[in-house]
Parts: sequence; C-alpha cells; structure tokens
Amino acid sequence: MRPNPLRPLLLACSLALGTVSMTATAQDPQVATPADGTMLSISARAEASRVPDIATLSTGVVTQAVDANGAMRANAEQMTRLTAAIKAAGIAERDVQTSGINLSPQYHYADNQPPTITGYQASNTVNLKVRDLRRLGSVLDALVASGANQINGPTFEIDNAEAVEDEARAAALKLAQQRAELYANSLGMRVRRIVSISEGGGFAPPRPAMAMRMVAQDASTPIAPGESSLSANLNVVFELGR
Repeated sequence: MRPNPLRPLLLACSLALGTVSMTATAQDPQVATPADGTMLSISARAEASRVPDIATLSTGVVTQAVDANGAMRANAEQMTRLTAAIKAAGIAERDVQTSGINLSPQYHYADNQPPTITGYQASNTVNLKVRDLRRLGSVLDALVASGANQINGPTFEIDNAEAVEDEARAAALKLAQQRAELYANSLGMRVRRIVSISEGGGFAPPRPAMAMRMVAQDASTPIAPGESSLSANLNVVFELGR
C-alpha cells in the first residue's frame, strides 16, 4: 500500500492543536479553594434613607359633549387655562410633559338593543415634576382652581439618588464583612481576603402615593413626603483560613 504523504503533516497538526487546547484550558481563570482554607459566600442588604426633594404627579382635564368636536374644543379651552396655571406656579417647561390625549364615544346600553352613542369624552393629561416640595400643596390647589378635574400622585423621589445608593452599598459591604468575621471567629479561622463582589437586585425606593379628585379647600392641600429609602444587595465571597 502506498503511504499517504499527508499523514505526518496531519499528525503534527493534531498534536499542535491538542497542545493549544490544553494550554487554553489551563489558563481558564478559576477561583481555587485553598487546601488550608475555605470559601464563604455572604449575601447582605442595606438601606440608606433621605427626605425626598422631588415630587411627580399627573394632572389633566376631562370634558364631555354631544359631538366629538365639542368635547375636544371644550377640553382645549380648559387645558389652555390649566397650562397657564402650571406656568404661573413656577413649573419649568422641562418638567411638564404630555402623557396622553384621548377621545372616546360614550354609549347607552339597553336590554335587547344595540348600544347607542350618547356623546363623546375627551381627556388630556400631563406629567409634572415639582422640585420645591414646600410649594406642592399650593401647586395642587392652583391646578384644581384652573380647571383640572383629574390629579393622580404625587410620588416622591430623591434628586441625587446615586450618592444615597453609594451609601447603601458601603453599608451592605460593611455588614457582609461583619458577618464574615463572625463565621471566621466561630470556626477558629480568620478572613484572608475578599475573592469577589457582585451586586444583585436593584434600587427600588418605596414611593408614597396619593390620589386626589376635585376638592374645594380654603387652606393648601397638606402634603407629607416622609422618607424614601434606597437599598443595595451585595453577594460577597471571602476566603477563610487558619
């Protein structure tokens, strides 16, 4: 049988490829457990709280008329007055955003009869951001006085949330270290080092909410912003040893 002249070349290529594969596997980064120690995984959660300094709410106008044009015209007139009141209240244009305009028929239902259209309802809603919470009550009253018949909110936020989140992160890391020391002392060991840190979950501040309808009051609407909390969830792996 005639020897295959390519066989030695193929064998050499196979050996070379095998060497590359073994090298890559050997260099794959792995955290090895030391022979004289152990790995400890700790999950820690901490919060940081602040008095919120921003409130967001939605407001708008709902109107009805026998025809669609009438409902939209009436809505536009009232919304123009509402927009002027928002501007007069010192709300910047960047803090006002239209969130929805809707026109829908209104039906009358009777037994064994097809529904009949009795009129139309138009609505226009805007989202507002109030940056001076001391004026929030008077802003709400000004909205109602100018024709708003829908108000929803407010929800409260922390403007500089990143700094508060960092405070929660630092507190969670400190808590994880304390727990690691507790475990190590109980086992007659010591914490050698932090192997890894990962951040899990998300930052979800509780948002106190309030729903309002058209109300006539002599005094400004009372507002209680309370506190908003931001939380951090960390997973920290420690190496313990003698």
